[in-house]
Amino acid sequence: MRLMQSILMRAFGRPQGILGRLGGAIMARMNDDCGTWVIDLLKVTPNDRVLEVGFGPGVVIQRLVKRGVAGHVAGIDLSREMVEQARSRNAAAVQHGRVELRRGSVESLPFNDGSFDKALAINSMQVWPNAAAGLRELRRVMKAGGGIAIGFTPYSGQRNEGLVEALTAAGFEQAHVVVSDKGFCALAAKES
Repeated sequence: MRLMQSILMRAFGRPQGILGRLGGAIMARMNDDCGTWVIDLLKVTPNDRVLEVGFGPGVVIQRLVKRGVAGHVAGIDLSREMVEQARSRNAAAVQHGRVELRRGSVESLPFNDGSFDKALAINSMQVWPNAAAGLRELRRVMKAGGGIAIGFTPYSGQRNEGLVEALTAAGFEQAHVVVSDKGFCALAAKES
């Protein structure tokens, strides 16, 4: 059982090496529909500054760029392999300064307070080392009135119980969960 968990973590949780590269290719397909749905739920507009946590191979970043988000798109991921895949997938946008992708942890975001209008994560919260600290950090880097969306595909292994409470404990308001055939998504806002 531990071996299987280790393999799954190296492929999908914190992708590393060959398994991580393979996991990235699989995630690019599996997370695309859910990512598009979460972007719609979050009501991302062209002038928004958007942060994605755990961007994996960068398909949601790519969707945000294709939707014409001109404000700024940033992302943070712990995996060196995923940063490389996402930079390659979004090379032109990175080169033109529209996208900024960094390696790092959600518990210590390298952004100033109030930097983003919207924040999202797809299939990543379940592998954050400290979800409560990560949510508090996300709230810190969001502007007042900003929205957050934490989405999961049906294959994530995540349950939707406790997400509203976790967002509320981190200081978000209007927390609720939306369910569809794409998965489920916890939404909330930073009021003040």
